[in-house]
Amino acid sequence: MRMLRRLSGQINDNTQFLAAIDWVVRLVAKVLAVAMVLVTLISVIDLVYTLLRDLLEPTKPFFGTDILKVFGLFLNVLIAIEILENITAYLKKHTIQLELVIATSLTAVARKLVIFDSKVGGSDLNGLAFAILALSVSYWIIYGINRVAKD
Repeated sequence: MRMLRRLSGQINDNTQFLAAIDWVVRLVAKVLAVAMVLVTLISVIDLVYTLLRDLLEPTKPFFGTDILKVFGLFLNVLIAIEILENITAYLKKHTIQLELVIATSLTAVARKLVIFDSKVGGSDLNGLAFAILALSVSYWIIYGINRVAKD
């Protein structure tokens, strides 16, 4: 009987411990969400500032060679939004949505490809190509698994 009480106490302690860890994880996710909102807003402000500066400067042609920088800023905002969606999806369902994570990764690699400096070297371009291929195949597999699971 004494052994059963002791075992019951250990299970209760474990439950409290896991509940405390869950509380900390949710708190950290909320802090990350607030920080990501700030990063997203700052990214949008930077994008608008850059657009207005380039449009209103009469000495430069429309965007000139900075068009890749503008594209990079747009993709930065999209990546920040996707990361915020990852965090909020975790807070709602308490699971990591792999399909969303891979889509965010694809966007980040695509951004790198868009702003890629062709003078750098072929090995970097090969690495980006391999990353895009691997992420695309991963996305296709996860997408297929999720669709089969829903049916």
